[in-house]
Amino acid sequence: MGLRYAGFVPDLILLRHGRSEWNERNLFTGWQDVDLTTQGEAEATAAGLLLAGETDLDLRVLHTSVLTRAIRTAELALHAAQRSWLPVHRSWRLNERHYGDLTGRDKKETTEKFGADQVKLWRRSYDVPPPPLPEGDERSNTSDPRYRDVPRAFIPATECLKDVVARVTPYFRDVVGEDLRREAVHGGAVLVVAHGNSLRALRMMLEQISEDRIAELEIPTGIPYRIVLDPELNVLRAGYLGDPAAAAEAAAAVARQAG
Repeated sequence: MGLRYAGFVPDLILLRHGRSEWNERNLFTGWQDVDLTTQGEAEATAAGLLLAGETDLDLRVLHTSVLTRAIRTAELALHAAQRSWLPVHRSWRLNERHYGDLTGRDKKETTEKFGADQVKLWRRSYDVPPPPLPEGDERSNTSDPRYRDVPRAFIPATECLKDVVARVTPYFRDVVGEDLRREAVHGGAVLVVAHGNSLRALRMMLEQISEDRIAELEIPTGIPYRIVLDPELNVLRAGYLGDPAAAAEAAAAVARQAG
């Protein structure tokens, strides 16, 4: 990756984790911690090679969620890009949205039970969350040690995209945004490896996507999305790396998961 010089605008790279074990089984995952499949590992490595091919991109810092599938995707991608040494920040605020009582349920079976319109409302509406986890449910994350320093009131029992935007926005403003401003002086770039809905939240905020249009935005697994920003972090241009047709087909595959 070639270095750039002072005075250049900052780059933000968004990468959704590679295909996970529960993606493979077509289950609602959310905050449940699952690993990558072999395909997901390959996607992560391919993403790293795409990043390495951007000769004007100088990755300087990494941000991930605290979920294994994002962490391992970042590790594999940076190894392929020969950037394993990057400093790392992890935050629960970059986690996937919490799917409440849908967590662990088959997407197609859920669609058959509740109807396609209801499931699309839960999956893609801006402000309608799925039914919450029942009190004391074994799927709750309150006893998970990775959240031991997170106030219990912040650990959700369900979330809609509006909730994800509310938790992602301050992290972007106070942490990622500061990295972007600092690294722009050196011509550097910031990589965020996260999840479909946390990345939708970031793109909604950065690209000023409306609540209506965000329902149709699908994020493919394992394909880096490069955003060139101005010094005020307004988007100048953006697009997926590699073959645009491959990115479009991968996004369509995500859309088909719920049947």
